[in-house]
Amino acid sequence: MSNPSIISIKDLNWSYNGRQVLKTISMNIKPGTFTGILGPNGAGKTTLLKLILRLLSPEKDSVLINQRDVLSFSRKELARHEAHVPQSTKIDFDFTVRQIVLMGRSPYQGRFDRETKEDREIAERAMKQAGIFYLKDKLITRLSGGEGQRVIVARALAQEPELLALDEPTSHLDIHHQIRILSLIRSLSRKNNLTVLAVLHDINHALEYCDFLFLLDEGTIYKTGCPEEVITPRVMKEIYGLDVQIAKNPFTGKPYLIPEYE
Repeated sequence: MSNPSIISIKDLNWSYNGRQVLKTISMNIKPGTFTGILGPNGAGKTTLLKLILRLLSPEKDSVLINQRDVLSFSRKELARHEAHVPQSTKIDFDFTVRQIVLMGRSPYQGRFDRETKEDREIAERAMKQAGIFYLKDKLITRLSGGEGQRVIVARALAQEPELLALDEPTSHLDIHHQIRILSLIRSLSRKNNLTVLAVLHDINHALEYCDFLFLLDEGTIYKTGCPEEVITPRVMKEIYGLDVQIAKNPFTGKPYLIPEYE
């Protein structure tokens, strides 16, 4: 018997200022998978992610977590199931890395509770998983962009979520840190059976790291499947207006896209 979906979406619609942004979206996300959401600008990718995270309020019974309506969760309860890594997080206060990561334990604490020994152990483990334990006493304001993004990933891991949701997590990073962040997230997904849902801009990143893709276009799901099924020359021409070839990465064996330049 197959595992039930951790996220189930059925006939989800969303409109803003009279414009329908998402149209009858239905999708299921299985536990332990790395799923990517792709699509051109304005396709509705970030809106879809925000509805799953309840940063926007979906219609009743249109977004389910473990077969339960996302609207039925309190904010603190929902944070024990879902963690969010945004495109960029600017923190102007002089918190240490350890303090930032410990903030991920707040869903398990009362308003006036102090962190417990267990909270500190979980935060320490999250920092080690994200490869930033050596930075634990550094101020967040003194870190590079790549280091800071890994701190936010560690904070999300400290929440001990079932679902890690990321909105273009590499958009402000150089190529070195892009690869480090995505490799880290894929590794954590596999080792910890962590479900990852990521809005991605770079199609080659999606081909390399994702197990499954949803391709959006004009607010609808245009195509779903494994990366090789979704990213084809025909699809790239129809959705992005690009002529491309698909080759095989000689290092990893994964497909990668080569655009035909004019």
